[in-house]
Amino acid sequence: MSTMPKAKVWRKVNVIGHIHPDTDSICSAIAYAYLKNQASDMVCEPRRAGQLNRETEFVLKHFGVEPPRLCTDVSPQIKDIDIRQQPGIDGETSLKAALSLMKDVEIDTLCITNDEQDLLGLVTVRDIANANMEMLDTGVLADAKTSYKNVVSTLDGEMIVGNPEDVVTGRIYIGGSPDVMEEVLQPGDLVLVPNRYDIQLCAIECKAGCIVICNGKAAPRTIEALAREKGCRIILTPHDTYGAARLVSQSAPVRHFMQVDNLLKFNVDTAIEDARRVMASVRHRYFPILDHNGKYCGVVSRRNLLNLHRKQIILVDHNEKTQAVDGLSQAEILEIIDHHRIGTLETSGPVYFRNVPVGCTATIIFQMYLENEVDIPKKIAGLLLSAILSDTLMFRSPTSTPQDEQAATALAKIAGEDIPTYAEQMFEAGGDLTGKTAEEVFLSDFKIFSRGDVKFGVGQSSYMTARSRAAAEALVGPYLEEAAAHAGLPLVFYMFTDVQKESTDLMYTGHEAERILNAAFGVEPQDGKVVLEGVVSRKKQLIPPLMAAMQELEH
Repeated sequence: MSTMPKAKVWRKVNVIGHIHPDTDSICSAIAYAYLKNQASDMVCEPRRAGQLNRETEFVLKHFGVEPPRLCTDVSPQIKDIDIRQQPGIDGETSLKAALSLMKDVEIDTLCITNDEQDLLGLVTVRDIANANMEMLDTGVLADAKTSYKNVVSTLDGEMIVGNPEDVVTGRIYIGGSPDVMEEVLQPGDLVLVPNRYDIQLCAIECKAGCIVICNGKAAPRTIEALAREKGCRIILTPHDTYGAARLVSQSAPVRHFMQVDNLLKFNVDTAIEDARRVMASVRHRYFPILDHNGKYCGVVSRRNLLNLHRKQIILVDHNEKTQAVDGLSQAEILEIIDHHRIGTLETSGPVYFRNVPVGCTATIIFQMYLENEVDIPKKIAGLLLSAILSDTLMFRSPTSTPQDEQAATALAKIAGEDIPTYAEQMFEAGGDLTGKTAEEVFLSDFKIFSRGDVKFGVGQSSYMTARSRAAAEALVGPYLEEAAAHAGLPLVFYMFTDVQKESTDLMYTGHEAERILNAAFGVEPQDGKVVLEGVVSRKKQLIPPLMAAMQELEH
């Protein structure tokens, strides 16, 4: 008995097919992800690399299965690195508290958020340093609408008269000679006073908003009583007057100094390369990160980009780089399950590669269910059956093997389907062109191949009736030249396959196409089309002769 291959997995693994997914690509991804989740310690999710064709849509709907989520690029993103989950701070946090936090957690940037984790702004150690340099700005606390609670905290003090939630409305003033104070003190000012009764009394009489008694001295009862009567607050601080004067402006809340305009921030889905370019253009060290809901979730720095976890991928139904999702070279391929020729794909290390010459990837996956003694649910059986019928054209394709037919028979029994009846329904659904554009039909099953320096594309659609096949030819034929230009390919071929008659009308575009077809099949094209009797398989009957003809013409 074969067991599931093991790999070092750090998070969810994407199981994905080629960029123009057919029924085998989609159904095999779903079935193999389910198998891996049952028989290994991996957490796998099926994904699709392109839009579903109508045949596949019919299959998924018939068996009540949700389409896999779209994934067109597996390049590393911000979510693939270790985001520093530094909590946001409240905008009312004092400058002193923010600076202390920066020192404690060794970070020079803090993000300001609300209770819903919306990003409001950010403050850096430079912002705090610049604020502290403004020593002559005696109105900073009033301008910032600073609460006395911040003042008490910053001065390590105690409020013995007044409400800490009140807001500073006046200037900062250091109390001195009563004669001078009477001339310059204004109502509402916050006055730092020594342990001198006359200075404290003068400040209260001049309608100070608050007096801060330094050196930890208690207020005389008469001063405390007068302050209550006059509406003046009293704070006691252990710091001397000089120390209190240095500290008090740091009571201002960070919201007054935070950066709010043109913030450089990233989303968890931002590509690493994009983030790296932005980081290289500015001098910031840390950048806020927003989650999928636009909520703050942490910060990253250039250093974080070095600790990258590449996306982990399992490929099904292909091993050609030209057929793979973007960014595959930056991902970690764990496994490849396929039934096609070995193509151009390279991996950075050894991988589990299972390539079997059968008509469908789903047949291989069915065998793996048996090997691992995992029960096949009815829905999964239906998907695997559909993939085999689609890829083998209900066993008419020369790629079909006895293994495919045996697997389909067993799966049909589990799924409760009659093969001829169900296959006809599936092919009819796939041949329905109602509301389809030429591009949609063209891309429904289109793959790019290479022979030496030459790249060429081959698409295929299968139809149960000559009428539906002719309708597809009329729609797609005129589009081939435009499709080739859009894909940047010198040669494009398209197979319109009649399942019942087991023949293909092959249309083409490209300067050397007719010579290649003549050399490959010994036929003379007429009106941009050749009829290939008995040819129904792209993989086995079309691609090998085309490549052999190209090689021959090169010499």
